[in-house]
Amino acid sequence: MRPWRRRAALVGPAALAVPYATREQPLEPALLGRALETAAGLTPLHSLIVARDGRILVARRFGGPPLDRRANIKSVSKAVIVALVGIAIDRGVFTGLDQTIAPLLADRLPRNPDPRLHAITIDHLLSMRAGLDRTSCVNYGRWVTSPDWVRHVLSRPFVADPGGPMLYSTGDSHLLAALLTQATGRSTLALAREWLGAPLGIKIPPWPRDPQGIYVGGNDMLLSPRDLLRFAELHRLGGVIGGTRVLREDWIRACWTPRTASRFTGAPHGYAWFLAEVNGYPRFYAWGFGGQMIHIVPRLGLSVVMTSDPTQRSGGAMGHAAICIGWSTAC
Repeated sequence: MRPWRRRAALVGPAALAVPYATREQPLEPALLGRALETAAGLTPLHSLIVARDGRILVARRFGGPPLDRRANIKSVSKAVIVALVGIAIDRGVFTGLDQTIAPLLADRLPRNPDPRLHAITIDHLLSMRAGLDRTSCVNYGRWVTSPDWVRHVLSRPFVADPGGPMLYSTGDSHLLAALLTQATGRSTLALAREWLGAPLGIKIPPWPRDPQGIYVGGNDMLLSPRDLLRFAELHRLGGVIGGTRVLREDWIRACWTPRTASRFTGAPHGYAWFLAEVNGYPRFYAWGFGGQMIHIVPRLGLSVVMTSDPTQRSGGAMGHAAICIGWSTAC
């Protein structure tokens, strides 16, 4: 494996304080029962899997497809794209986090581009601090009906300088997919299957593509809840699963190091992962529209996966049900 460039910048003090060893903490059956009652009352919820130290404690289907059938994981897809970027950096596909994106996407830049486009780096896209006007929420429909999604993102006006505040945008993640495709000459589907699917033993079916054939970066990927748990466990275990190193541990720490914060919830954000703390236990989570979620609490050896109706907006109860499962001091 190649040594990381800018290693010191990747690993911050907050990340270094998070051990992967499991802290002894008994699971309270009464708490688990109450959490499952809460989960059963959430109409959009389709599935729930809770694992402790790799052992599945709960695997419950409430609606939707069976646990081994694919589900739309919505913006949890961003964590998958970020994992591919980490592997690409390790393999020398990209030179590092501070590599600028304009040279690789030169043929997609607008005429007379804003000079700030040449300042955007891979780090800015990973942390959603590119400064370009967002393509998510009210702007999403206009973006996905455009004839060239990459060109549309790069043509958005700047509302902040690169490296400024977090501007949640699936367009940033899609640019990462375009960069992976351009730099490797392979689709992100092929990369995901080889770099993640094969070592994890999971199935990664095709998902939607843009008009140029680039698989959507950061939305609408399809994974079964059980396969999503394998992806969660990969991160909980520091990048090694089944004796095979898939991700560098310091890449996971980089993803879990706060770099900005959501303007909507105030939650700290690293690279596609949000950060929280419950009674002193660091928790890391990826969240997709409708209630698609991964929650990881390394100190408790805990991984929680939830899938839900992807057509309904998720509410606070979904996240509360997830964080209440597995440890008695959380609620």
